[in-house]
Amino acid sequence: MIVVAGEALIDLVPAPVPSDPASALPQLLPQRGGGPYNAAVALGRLGSPTSFCSRVSTDAFGTALLSGLRDAGVDTALVQRGPEPTTLAVADVGSDGSAGYGFYTEGTADRLFALPPALPDGATALSVGTCSLVLEPGASAYEALLRRESGNGVFTALDPNIRAGLIADADAYRERFLSWLLHVALLKLSVEDACWLAETEHGDGLEDHLAAWLERGPAAIVLTRGGDGLSVWSRGAGQVSVPGTSVTVVDTIGAGDTVNAALLHRLREIDALSHAAVAGLGAEVWRDVLGFAARAAALTCSRSGAEPPYAWELSA
Repeated sequence: MIVVAGEALIDLVPAPVPSDPASALPQLLPQRGGGPYNAAVALGRLGSPTSFCSRVSTDAFGTALLSGLRDAGVDTALVQRGPEPTTLAVADVGSDGSAGYGFYTEGTADRLFALPPALPDGATALSVGTCSLVLEPGASAYEALLRRESGNGVFTALDPNIRAGLIADADAYRERFLSWLLHVALLKLSVEDACWLAETEHGDGLEDHLAAWLERGPAAIVLTRGGDGLSVWSRGAGQVSVPGTSVTVVDTIGAGDTVNAALLHRLREIDALSHAAVAGLGAEVWRDVLGFAARAAALTCSRSGAEPPYAWELSA
């Protein structure tokens, strides 16, 4: 079983533009979201046994979030509940489909996540990331979960999914990020995340940073480049890249989360959910894994909001 730990929230996504936009207020449609939540749903739809570990509100949005997990076949036994409101993220979608976010997080349920006593006996992998590793006091509990399960031999994946507006002290966060790498088997980053973490605006010297991060612990680092595809830096295969899959982009919401899930799903299918196995993968296997993730992300980009594909869509 793959356990995904982190926030579940509601994305407020722009509705179609009205016929007379100058005279109307923006219309926002609520959609289920949150990086870890999207990844859990994607894993469930792809057919991997998945459990979601978080704290979710008892309000109507929280109930809808749990329904979405169950509809995808995701186990919710590790979900804590609380009366606080659900976190909201207001999406601002650009003309190219890229999305920026404004967050309403004060006093919300997911921030009060507490470290669970144990993961299920069948847990083989743990994926963490996004806002859950930023917003205290829950961030410290998620970090403790990552460190504990890594020490227990569980395969660990980290997707920082940087939301700079939520990070009060960038330097402190970057130091924490470096401290996590010893406990991470698979690190997945967008090129924007990597540049922010490396403090390089145009990607200058980025490969040197990736190599240095790899030396700190991960078996592999996957870098997403939007429509330009994906690359991996790994201990066994060096650098391997695949092109993106051509698609008409509606928006990019949930695309990176789908990549995260697709990587874990494919690695599970080839029985490679261990640090040693990932470190030993060859270039051809990585091309297959990355290509699968690229196709899955493209399908997510072809529809509004975080709607990851089902297994049958990728086998058609």
